[in-house]
Amino acid sequence: MSWYEELDVWTADYLPDMAYEKDVPLRRYTSFRIGGAARRMAFPRSGEELVLLVSRSLELGARPFVLGNGTNVLFPDEGVERLVISTREMNRVCRGENENEIIAECGASMANMAVFAQKEGLSGLEFAHGIPGSVGGGVTMNAGAYGGELAQVIESVTVLFPDEGVRTLNAGEMAFSYRHSLLTERPEAVVLRAAFRLQPGKPEEIRKKMDELMARRKTSQPLEYPSAGSTFKRPEGYYAAALIDQCGLKGLTVGGAQVSEKHAGFVINRGSAACADVTALMAEIQRRVKAQTGVELEPEVRVIK
Repeated sequence: MSWYEELDVWTADYLPDMAYEKDVPLRRYTSFRIGGAARRMAFPRSGEELVLLVSRSLELGARPFVLGNGTNVLFPDEGVERLVISTREMNRVCRGENENEIIAECGASMANMAVFAQKEGLSGLEFAHGIPGSVGGGVTMNAGAYGGELAQVIESVTVLFPDEGVRTLNAGEMAFSYRHSLLTERPEAVVLRAAFRLQPGKPEEIRKKMDELMARRKTSQPLEYPSAGSTFKRPEGYYAAALIDQCGLKGLTVGGAQVSEKHAGFVINRGSAACADVTALMAEIQRRVKAQTGVELEPEVRVIK
């Protein structure tokens, strides 16, 4: 039997209540709205189900890929011959045992986590309200915006290392830096949940700050089009969007992909973009920026194969 036929049998026997689908179009699950079908897709509801699923799929050679909100990834149009594991059902957020602490599962959206904290009168996650990704992805890449980043508020992260088991790491062990953590060097690792230490605040003042940041985001970013957010990381000493704009690349188009005319740091899907359009446009941006400024742009978007 193929790996997916064996996995079909195993999930029916061991995880019969878990949602599990065949040949699923990945464009439905990514903010770019691009991507062919995953051979199999699973939707675990707990850390225990996720651990079991990753372990068995690795044994079968299913090359599991754990997908959060799909906001920083790009899948090929021909699809992927692997198991994609969505964490959308693992979305619980609650108060922690320690004072001013909240716990969020990997599939919780950072926006919903920020709203939970606001309603609980806890400050420190205002910057995260407009970030469309999930907690798992955000922790892995140390997501941030408007001067804030998750490294500033993380207490600990519980991670599945397939070869080692489940470990809880403190913030220091996570080796956070700009858009980087220990986990960016360990792509096989899977965030299960994270604890955040926050500060007491007045809910109405926290809400006001969140609304202000969201208004800034709506004014400056092309939120009306599918995209993966910022396409490139910030080069040391520069801003990617400013370099792209300086090179006259706003509006540059390949197929259905375009450099946003509103914010040069975004490559957007004008409605019919293929994966190849986006990757070709990204490569052309890198080429022209390198030629004109000498700066090499590093993609923030992950292309999954």
